[in-house]
Amino acid sequence: MSTRKRSLPRDLIMVLGASAIVLVARASFADHYQVPSGSMQPTVAIGDQICVNKMAYGLRVPASQTYVVEAAGPARGDVVVLASPTDGEVLLKRVVAVPGDVVEVAAGRVAIDGARAPLREENGGVVEDLGSKEHALSMESGGGPDFGPTLVPKDAYLVLGDNRGNSRDGRYFGWVARGAFLGKAVAVCLHGGKPVWQPL
Repeated sequence: MSTRKRSLPRDLIMVLGASAIVLVARASFADHYQVPSGSMQPTVAIGDQICVNKMAYGLRVPASQTYVVEAAGPARGDVVVLASPTDGEVLLKRVVAVPGDVVEVAAGRVAIDGARAPLREENGGVVEDLGSKEHALSMESGGGPDFGPTLVPKDAYLVLGDNRGNSRDGRYFGWVARGAFLGKAVAVCLHGGKPVWQPL
């Protein structure tokens, strides 16, 4: 048997092994996501590519909601990639309330434990402060439906879009379970077809 024929199975094993490593890494550690809608405008635009840290909330078994190692859960203000509780569609939203919060959304404004998140005008737009993070907000399409006041249950979260009047979010589909989060969106890494790094 020629050396070439003997090396074919070894090469095939190496290729399959490398492919498996890439797939596991992508499923468990990091990934990217293309934004399909305007529900998170003005923070991210339709077509933007988002870099996602899939280990931000712990190490999961690939293709499951089971954590092997669990880290701290999503924080108020985090931009997250999640599986929709209604149909499993992958969504990009912002966490606005965490377990134990009493949350209310009225005319697009978030209130936690009775205190409204501050808004201020900046560069012709609106900025919301959720306590740990400030971010741009759009009310151009109104505030969307109201929600609460209600207590966020254990291991559940409320997520909203930054485009409050044009976002199908937790006000429609309810709480998001901790296991439904696929990762934390770290930055916009492709905008308008050009590489960028805009931290979220």
